[in-house]
Amino acid sequence: MTSTEIPSTMRAMVLESPGTSLQLKTLPIPMPQQAQVLIKIIACGVCRTDLHIVDQELNAPKLPLILGHEIVGMVVKLGESVSDLKVGDLVGVPWLGYTCGKCKYCLRHQENLCENAKFTGYTLDGGYAEYTVAYARYCFPISAEYANASGAPLLCAGLIGYRSYSMLPSHAEHIGFYGFGAAAHILVQLANYQNKKVYAFTRAGDKAAQSFALQMGAVWAGSSEEQAPVKLDAAILFAAVGSLVPKALRDVDKGGTVICGGIHMSDIPSFPYSILWEERSIQSVANLTREDGQHFLALAAEAHIHTHTIPYNLEEANEALGALRKGKFEGAAVLVM
Repeated sequence: MTSTEIPSTMRAMVLESPGTSLQLKTLPIPMPQQAQVLIKIIACGVCRTDLHIVDQELNAPKLPLILGHEIVGMVVKLGESVSDLKVGDLVGVPWLGYTCGKCKYCLRHQENLCENAKFTGYTLDGGYAEYTVAYARYCFPISAEYANASGAPLLCAGLIGYRSYSMLPSHAEHIGFYGFGAAAHILVQLANYQNKKVYAFTRAGDKAAQSFALQMGAVWAGSSEEQAPVKLDAAILFAAVGSLVPKALRDVDKGGTVICGGIHMSDIPSFPYSILWEERSIQSVANLTREDGQHFLALAAEAHIHTHTIPYNLEEANEALGALRKGKFEGAAVLVM
């Protein structure tokens, strides 16, 4: 596609103010500035973080805002100084949209904690649209295999899940996943590939999610109210439920690690020191680094990870968010342009 073939307007689902439904708008096509590229969007995943923004649990969004940070698309125009991408390249755009490279965190290789970071679909317009711009250095080249709806969940559910997973000790063999949705259904495949055993905990009575977890490779699935069938070496909390922290601590063995993989979580209730003692630990996860993306996307191809997606049209974004809020599907919702 050349610049002369790029239309002058696009459709986008826009959040005008938190707590309201997204509005279908016709907007001018954004033009890439220096170091940016214009991307024609193929698909964009619908993430629980998007719900946190709409529901005002993440309360500093750019407004008006185009949500979406699990973007798969094709580069159609280059901004000045872009040399590492070309028109026609297939790319993925994640949550981390920009870092300064100068703050103390960037200088010690913790760009996920950058003091001046910008985030796709939060402080930068995202992928609930037909086109978007992104900083070229924060785009990941992707293969044709994932240049469709199936690739979108890898860009956040996969990446943040992988950052959580990579924090587990290498010896961990028995791993608990608390909440089994978009991220867990990807990471269980990686765990299986590495000969680890996953125990899936879901909401009480959610037999569909438990069946889905077993189908995707978990060795056990049950209610988060149940005791783990074995002492776990580690646990990842994908569900944003603070009361699961002490539950997971009770389930992990001595020296076990509990990873909190969400950007937002309800309050953690008080718990006795005895369940933290014996060198158990709790670790949160913030954002991702570009290195995470490079490692994970290579592993995803190597392990032949596939995603279970539920497609929605762009104008059905509100319906997709509503279904996600109510837990009406297994896997990941994706807007397909």
